[in-house]
Amino acid sequence: MMGNITLSVQNLKKIIGKKEIIKGLTFDLKEGEVFGFLGPNGAGKTTTIRMLVGLIKPTSGSIKICGFNIENSFQEAMGNLGCIVENPELYPYLSGYDNLLHFSRMLEGIEENRIQEVTRLVGLSDRIHDKVKTYSLGMRQRLGIAQALLGRPKVLILDEPTNGLDPAGIREMREFIRFLAMDEGLTVLVSSHLLSEIQQLCDRVAIISKGSIIKIDTVHDLLANRERVLWSFHPFEKGKEILSGLTTIEENEDGTILTEFDEHLTPEWNRILVESGIFVIEMTRRMPVLEDLFLELTGGDSIE
Repeated sequence: MMGNITLSVQNLKKIIGKKEIIKGLTFDLKEGEVFGFLGPNGAGKTTTIRMLVGLIKPTSGSIKICGFNIENSFQEAMGNLGCIVENPELYPYLSGYDNLLHFSRMLEGIEENRIQEVTRLVGLSDRIHDKVKTYSLGMRQRLGIAQALLGRPKVLILDEPTNGLDPAGIREMREFIRFLAMDEGLTVLVSSHLLSEIQQLCDRVAIISKGSIIKIDTVHDLLANRERVLWSFHPFEKGKEILSGLTTIEENEDGTILTEFDEHLTPEWNRILVESGIFVIEMTRRMPVLEDLFLELTGGDSIE
């Protein structure tokens, strides 16, 4: 179950010169939620994240972190926020421990036991005294998250946390982020260009295009009623004519057909094709994926 609202964005706008880059974004994030933020090139995703973490100032609108407005209660708001924007900034010639010790001195009230706590939390206890230059990319990402967690934030913003990781590292990072949300109760906002990862990781997703949110919902509801059937048959033209008389079809360039999936009607369509002399080569259920919806909503634009 989701908890209280920890990050509230209301009618957020950013104008640079005469161009409105961000056009009134509104969304709320809750305690224990993993929220995915997706956008095609130039959509405004990175600009939004920089406003959320206080790197650039909004033109108008409000950002509240745990009830604190960043405009008039900046220190209190940032005290509840941890973030990694792009890559974690670490000192490679220092050990992981010395990096955390250095960053802890920039915060109030961070004691030795908190450094040990976040080290255990990210699974680096065995390597924390090794120099960071000997760390793998995944270990550096985890150390960066440990740094972001030092101040006990309620909201964690991660920009491309799986960037450059191998499949095992991606799976490990996904499990760790879920742990932070479910077991530690953090709100985690994740931006990523890996749509399959967002689909597996996030509770809700916002899709932003041209500075506006065009869709925001749970992953389940975004993909509901989007299951399809891929057909391949011969002779093609006759089969296509028959199938188009039974349901709405979508013709692919490779000579296959997509239709909706209906557990009662789909077998009946297959029976009609076969009895009409159509040789059905393939009939495959295609589970819905976020990538298809993303491409549909953004007109085929690529991810940032």
